[in-house]
Amino acid sequence: MPELDNRIALVTGGSRGIGKAIALALANAGAGVAVNYRERAEEATSVVEAIHQSGGRAIAVGADVSLANSVGDIVSTIEAQLGPIDILVNNAGISIMRGLDDITEADFDRTIAVNLKSAFLCTQAALPHMRTRRWGRIINISSIGARIGARSSSVAYGAAKAGLEGLTRAYALRLAPEGVTVNAVAPGLIDTEMGKPLIEAGIAAGIPVGRVGTGDDIAQSVLLLVQDGFITGQTIAVNGGSLFS
Repeated sequence: MPELDNRIALVTGGSRGIGKAIALALANAGAGVAVNYRERAEEATSVVEAIHQSGGRAIAVGADVSLANSVGDIVSTIEAQLGPIDILVNNAGISIMRGLDDITEADFDRTIAVNLKSAFLCTQAALPHMRTRRWGRIINISSIGARIGARSSSVAYGAAKAGLEGLTRAYALRLAPEGVTVNAVAPGLIDTEMGKPLIEAGIAAGIPVGRVGTGDDIAQSVLLLVQDGFITGQTIAVNGGSLFS
């Protein structure tokens, strides 16, 4: 995709798992990539070094993207070191393991802030440049849990991801006339740190395609949505047939 040679991407939660795969795929397609992390600086630096070794451009930017001031700071840093953001992948997320009798208000608030509010804050911060150029791509990483619930985590996780898909459609409707597309990708069971407990519990046996998904499976869907300006307001299910939309 040669059109990405002059594009700058921000991938939140890009130091590992799905975010790492997306960051590497965007860099391989020619984009300059800002790899966001909250605590895992060493892993984010490793992703950046891998991109540099393949001839790409990348920086690591540490911030809690659920906080407005932090988002403003990293956007300024990205603009100064790479350029204004053209592609935003809202991937940052947490899954707090809590039962119905154990979940607290603080658990709920934190889950909503990291999984949903962060996407709003990052989108608002990146939009001015996209609207000026009349070109932008925003991809929100949802989950199969938005449709079927999340048995292994708190009720807040499924609620946050369902809200993320609603946010996707709301932005898509408003921004389509301005050349900015907004879509979501909803992974099923993926071989990541978050998915490992489910894999160990044998959930993978029920996946129709016969295997667990990988970060690269999700990254390829993100690249499709970056490339195609006629797709907007959609949630792309990438779950190996576990749920038909």
